[in-house]
Amino acid sequence: MKAHIKNYLSVTKKEWNGMVVFIILIALVLAAPYVYQTSRKDNIINFNEFDKAVALLSRGKNVNPGSNSSADDAKPTNAVLFTFNPNNLPDASWQKLGLSEHQIRVIKNYEAKGGRFYSKEDVKKIYSITDADYQRLEPYINIPGNTHYANKAAPGEIIEINSADSAKLTRIRGIGPSFAMRIMRYRDRLGGFYSKEQLKEVFGVDDTKYAEIKNGIAVNGKHITKINVNTATFNQLRRFPYISFKQMNAILEYHTQHGDYESVDDMKNIAILDEGILRKIEPYLVFK
Repeated sequence: MKAHIKNYLSVTKKEWNGMVVFIILIALVLAAPYVYQTSRKDNIINFNEFDKAVALLSRGKNVNPGSNSSADDAKPTNAVLFTFNPNNLPDASWQKLGLSEHQIRVIKNYEAKGGRFYSKEDVKKIYSITDADYQRLEPYINIPGNTHYANKAAPGEIIEINSADSAKLTRIRGIGPSFAMRIMRYRDRLGGFYSKEQLKEVFGVDDTKYAEIKNGIAVNGKHITKINVNTATFNQLRRFPYISFKQMNAILEYHTQHGDYESVDDMKNIAILDEGILRKIEPYLVFK
């Protein structure tokens, strides 16, 4: 009986080694949290940065944690006021006037998109310029040649953009020579505008710029240059910014295989042309 129990409770060397390894693993798992706590250093909260952020928020400034926005928003302490033209004013001059790097960057982005200052009030419209900044700078703003601004369309006057030349386009409030040239180039590529909202496709015309100009413009579809899709060549189709080369080839190949298109509905049979694309190009197509 004793021999039977002894044999039952006996452990081989291999089993004993396995038990030792298992016990060591359990010990390591239990000790891991303590080792981690002793080796980890807690981050020290910098209350000075927190106080700065609170101060900026109280002045209505946006704070981006972990960024150097505070440095960008810092204004020179030795500002010098002088008479200036805000159009294409160098960064150093804006800084001399007491503007921060962030404010100057916003102004330069506005100019890069074709923006121009035609009056003192236009400076006030820059969102980064505070009321206090404008009140301080306004007496020194001098924009020569304001006859250009005087030639702007009168309130309520509407300008048709498909027939207007560059001089007439610049009469639209919010449109300068640079924007006028972009609009004309895109208009020539399209063959004309059938919707005012197509102006958003012109480089630099974002939602803000569109909201500024939309009430002073109109679109007359009679001025659109159309293409007979049944006789069109690849070079004629490539003017459309809405379709890819592959889609242009598909339009021509389908016509070769199936004959003339009767209407835009026939073009729905082309698998790679969806409803959205067809709606965009339909106003520019004729079928006879």
